[in-house]
Amino acid sequence: MKAFIKWILPALLLFFTCCLTQEDYDEVTVTSEGEENESEEEVTYSSPVPSGRVYLAESFDDPQLFRKKWIISQAKKDDTDENIAKYDGKWEVEPAQRHPLRGDMGLVMKSRAKHSAISAHLDRPFRFEDKPLIVQYEVNMQVGQECGGAYLKLLSHEEGPRGVDLLHFRDKTPYTIMFGPDKCGNDHKLHFIFRHKNPLNGTYSEKHCRKPKDRVEEPMKDKRPHLYTLIVRPDNSFEVRVDHKVVNEGSLLEDFNPEVNPPAEIDDPTDSQPVDWDDREKIPDPEAEKPDDWDEDAPAQLPDESAVKPDGWLDDEPQMIPDPTAKRPEDWDDDMDGEWEAPLVPNPLCEGAPGCGEWKRPMVPNPAYRGKWRPPMIDNPAYRGKWAPRKIPNPDYFHDEHPFKMTPISAVGFELWSMSDLILFDNILVTDDLAVADQWAADTFDLKKKKLDQDTEGLIMRIISYTNAHPWLWALYLVVVALPLVLLLVFCCSSSQESTADNKKTDGVTLDAEGKEDGGEDEEEEDGVSGGERNKDEDDEEDDEEEEGGEGSKGQESDTKDDGKKGDEGEEIEEADVTEVGPERSSPRRRRPRKE
Repeated sequence: MKAFIKWILPALLLFFTCCLTQEDYDEVTVTSEGEENESEEEVTYSSPVPSGRVYLAESFDDPQLFRKKWIISQAKKDDTDENIAKYDGKWEVEPAQRHPLRGDMGLVMKSRAKHSAISAHLDRPFRFEDKPLIVQYEVNMQVGQECGGAYLKLLSHEEGPRGVDLLHFRDKTPYTIMFGPDKCGNDHKLHFIFRHKNPLNGTYSEKHCRKPKDRVEEPMKDKRPHLYTLIVRPDNSFEVRVDHKVVNEGSLLEDFNPEVNPPAEIDDPTDSQPVDWDDREKIPDPEAEKPDDWDEDAPAQLPDESAVKPDGWLDDEPQMIPDPTAKRPEDWDDDMDGEWEAPLVPNPLCEGAPGCGEWKRPMVPNPAYRGKWRPPMIDNPAYRGKWAPRKIPNPDYFHDEHPFKMTPISAVGFELWSMSDLILFDNILVTDDLAVADQWAADTFDLKKKKLDQDTEGLIMRIISYTNAHPWLWALYLVVVALPLVLLLVFCCSSSQESTADNKKTDGVTLDAEGKEDGGEDEEEEDGVSGGERNKDEDDEEDDEEEEGGEGSKGQESDTKDDGKKGDEGEEIEEADVTEVGPERSSPRRRRPRKE
């Protein structure tokens, strides 16, 4: 076995190594270099250029263009303390902190626990007519999110040469759609809110989309970039996507709260329930009478008359006594703290007794107890059903079949307050062509995700990927890893068996677990057995001499007895030595009694 491990195993490894010819090495080298070049080409980034009709395409890669286009708000919030009313949060254009693409920049909110607002005009207003609205942007919560939002507001268009006043953009600036993530504590939301205009009176009300069925909290805590996409179509349908995956979808008419269209009828606020209206389904039977033998005063439990006080019950001993070891505190003041009393402890006399204090009979259920009598319930002949106010036409009713036709949009902006800073926004796109949005994501977010996956890919995954491309390596792994383990196990088992056999054959001295010499014990056992046999022969000779010679002198008898005692004592010592060997050792033969 040692020879196999020493010579045959290296020969096998050399054989598998030789199976890989120089051509294979060249192929592997070329393929690896080709894969690396391909990987580098995949993550090469350049500022994206939209390929179709867009209303806004912002990558934040040009700081000079950013300063010309984006406006930081200088407004103040109403009804707020002066110290926190100002929008004084800081904004910067800079690359991502982790795994950035070369040349890729983003808009970073630098302040925490401050009101921050920034906005920019669209290239032209978007009007809700016959084309879908597609809004797409990236969010990277680089340090996570404790409490705050990262949503984007699509600001309502205002007629006039100046349009929306972005310099004073604040929370009360009218918007048409608000879309994006928001979190505080364990409350995770992905907002889609639109402001609907009442066609009767021109007032606006917010309509909140129902919560997504899928979980949306992971993008708010994994500190990675994520792509948020909103699609609103002219047929009143909508989709919300996160990283190209649909997480919410539905209809503007059915999946918002409150609903777009109010009910056609409402309860009459002037209607009230009639005095004689009886809405009780069951009533007590007026004809029922309590039975004469019904005792309402009978107790539920009675003392057990058959119970007997146990012997040894200590009636005069309380169960709790003042602690005899307790001492009054030195700082105890009777005027302020009251009269001091030692704390109570269990009475030690009661520990060995069946009980202490006044003995009372245990309580048992009263067989005569029936409780309070109540008449049975019967159907109410005057029952008229559950009352409800009558319905009247809703004076505020309207039916809007096209809630998609919202107020036009002419600007976008972030108006936020967050307990976490360094939130990065990137690649904002407003378009009406889904293909344009997909291509924009492929040129930006998808490259970013590939770069991040490659940078975080572990060594094991690289080995597995390379091995899948070269399946013959699995056989090499089997020989190099699995076979030595099996051989080592076989070698260890065989070595232990051989060692056991050698210990049985050898006469050398070996130490057991208790530090005893096995060889010495074996010799003692053999000596004990041979000594017993020799004693037996001596006994037989002495018996023969007694039969032939008759009775000897008393001195001889005493000498013989002394010798016998000495022999017995020697045997007892040898027996003790042999007995210590253990239960597996055979006990020595005992000396038979001397014949009279």
